[in-house]
Amino acid sequence: MPPEPPLVDITRIYYEPAAAELPRGQEVLRRWPDAHLVEVPSHWQIPELHGDEANVRRWVRIKREALVLGVKKSLAARPNGRSADFIAPSTANGCAMACAYCYVPRRKGYSNPVTVFANIEQITGYLDRHIRRQGIKAEPNQCDPSAWVYDLGENSDCSADALLSDNVRDLVDLFRDRPTAKASFATKYVNRELLDWDPRERTRMRFSLMPAHLAKLTDIRTSPVPERIAAIDDFVAAGYEVHVNFSPVIVTDTWLEDWAELFRQLDAGLGPAAKEQLAAEVIFLTHNAQLHEVNTRWHPQAEEVLWRPDLQETKRSQNGALNVRYRFCDKQRWLEQFLDLLHRELPYCTVRYAF
Repeated sequence: MPPEPPLVDITRIYYEPAAAELPRGQEVLRRWPDAHLVEVPSHWQIPELHGDEANVRRWVRIKREALVLGVKKSLAARPNGRSADFIAPSTANGCAMACAYCYVPRRKGYSNPVTVFANIEQITGYLDRHIRRQGIKAEPNQCDPSAWVYDLGENSDCSADALLSDNVRDLVDLFRDRPTAKASFATKYVNRELLDWDPRERTRMRFSLMPAHLAKLTDIRTSPVPERIAAIDDFVAAGYEVHVNFSPVIVTDTWLEDWAELFRQLDAGLGPAAKEQLAAEVIFLTHNAQLHEVNTRWHPQAEEVLWRPDLQETKRSQNGALNVRYRFCDKQRWLEQFLDLLHRELPYCTVRYAF
């Protein structure tokens, strides 16, 4: 079989002039010296990349070959209280991967390649000041017993972002020396370059896991689930706090049996150190009618398990989007079944957050 193409192979960079003038922007341009450069007025307004559902057949190629270089205009650490105490300002937006259920493409055009924000010093400076203002965390919560947790990758995958710039490394370096705070990000990509970064347990990496056959169907361009599991011990040894996201939980005719098998694979793949610090988030599938319509042209096989009107109901999310989720009463019952199974198979794995 031919080798898998690289996750990113940048041949075209769309750049805001202000971003190209900053040191990080110049570093990114030097990293891809042969790329064709296209000046744009805004990283949000690139018609050939964003907002064009007709690009569906070119999505993967766009994600692999296109990079956007911009400046993050608004800096804010938004309160969260679920997975993290705060959502940190993004240092990237978009993703090189193409998960069929992902909500991010609906916000910025469906191909949605990665935008790297070049004003990293401004972002880290803002975060440093925000951390210092919080002081010591007085009471434990589901995010962490003692540290303020900042989610770094709300709209991207930090492990993949690290292939494109040093932004993620700068954030890990920042939190390494902040004893009252932790960085946190979820990932579906095993980037072993991060093993050399010495995070000193101030960065929480959350590997997203689901039954392997469903991941193969829906987690497009991601690292295989067995590879993610096999990496956990290595990242714990390298100084990361490593948790798992059981996400999304997709209900099928065999879903409980499939998750039981995954839990056993995880248990067999972890050493004592990883098990001692393991915690999890559990997130059931949320889908969207507009994305469903696009997926029927791009990846209809995935929609057979993602789009289940017989099991789902419409609900407006916190950000105002109209989504579909499993019917409330059924979901509560299924969540209890899932947690019971998890506690039986992985009794050492605490659940920080379940939704």
